[in-house]
Amino acid sequence: MRVGSFVLAAQFPGQGQGEALHRAVRSAEVAEEAGLDSVWLAEHHFVPYGTCPSAVTLAALLLGRTRRIRVGTAVSVLPTAHPVALGEQAALLHLTSGGRFSLGVGRGGPWVDLEVFGSGLEAYEQGFPESLDLLVRWLREPAVGADGERYRFRDVPVVPRPSEALTETQGPEVIVACTSPASVRLAAERGLPMLLGMHVGDEEKAEMIALWRQHARAAGRSAEEIRGAGHVSAGVCQIADRRIDAVETLVKAMPGWLKQGLDAHVTVDGRARSMRDPVAYTELLCGLHPVGTPRLCVDRLAATSERTGISRFALLVEGSGDLAATEENVRRLGSEVLPHLR
Repeated sequence: MRVGSFVLAAQFPGQGQGEALHRAVRSAEVAEEAGLDSVWLAEHHFVPYGTCPSAVTLAALLLGRTRRIRVGTAVSVLPTAHPVALGEQAALLHLTSGGRFSLGVGRGGPWVDLEVFGSGLEAYEQGFPESLDLLVRWLREPAVGADGERYRFRDVPVVPRPSEALTETQGPEVIVACTSPASVRLAAERGLPMLLGMHVGDEEKAEMIALWRQHARAAGRSAEEIRGAGHVSAGVCQIADRRIDAVETLVKAMPGWLKQGLDAHVTVDGRARSMRDPVAYTELLCGLHPVGTPRLCVDRLAATSERTGISRFALLVEGSGDLAATEENVRRLGSEVLPHLR
C-alpha cells in the first residue's frame, strides 16, 4: 500500500497566503522524512481554498528539495492550459527527477478562470477529451501534430522526449480526476488510472472502479492493464490519541476554511452554485476517512483498500491549519500508521 499526502496550500481564516504556501512546502518535506510514498499538489486560481496556482511549478520546487518521494499534481486543470505546454513541463520534470513525477489532470469547474485565461466555457464543457488525447500523445510519441476542433498545428518534434528517462516507464504517469460516469469512461478507454475525490465513500469508489474496468475491457484494454491500474483515493487524515480529539481538531478549523474558500469561487457565466454546508461536510469527511487513533486510521485505510481494490492514497494532512500540528500529523502517519500497512 502506498500512502501519500494531499497538499492544497489552504489559506485558513486569519492566515496570509505566504503562510499557507510555507506550510505546504514544509509538509511535503516532512512527508519524505516520515517515509510517505508521495505528495500530491492541488491547483486553484483566485481563491483562498488553495493558494497554489501552478501545481507543476510547486512540483518542480519539491522535486528539487527531495530525493526519494514521488510528487504529483492533483490536479493540473487542463482546460486552462495548453496540452503541449503542460506536456513539455511534465516531460522536463519526469526526465530531471529520475521518473518521480506524476501528472494528474482534471476538468476543473465552470469558474472565472476560463475567462481570465481565454479558453472559454467550451474548453470546460466540450474540449477536455481533445486536450487529454493531445497531452497523452505528446508524452508518448516522438513527434506530434494536431487537427482537432481546438488545436491545429503541423507535426513538431517532442523535445525533451520523456521516453529517454532512465526509468522503466516510457513517460510520466498520467492520472485523470473522475467525478462522473462520463469521466470514468474517458479515463478507462485510454487506460488511464483515476483520482477519486474525498467527497465519496468506499461504496461509490468501488462502483466507479467497476465501471472503469467495464469500459476498459470494452475498449480492448488488456487484463494486465486493468489489473495494474494504479487508481488513487483522496481522503483526509488526522491522527490523535483519541478519535474525539482528532475530529474536534478538524471541526474547529476546516469549516472556516471551507466557507471562506468555496464562497470565493465565481462562475464564468453566472450560473447558480450549490454549496455544501461546511460543518456537515467536515463531519462527513471525518466519518469517511482515517480520522482518529493510529489503529483506527490503519483499519480505515485497510478497509478502503479491501472494499475498492485501491492501494494508493492521497491524504489531506493540513486540516488543522497549523504548521506544527500538520508536521506532527505527517510524522505520526509515517511512524504509527504506515508500518502496519506494509
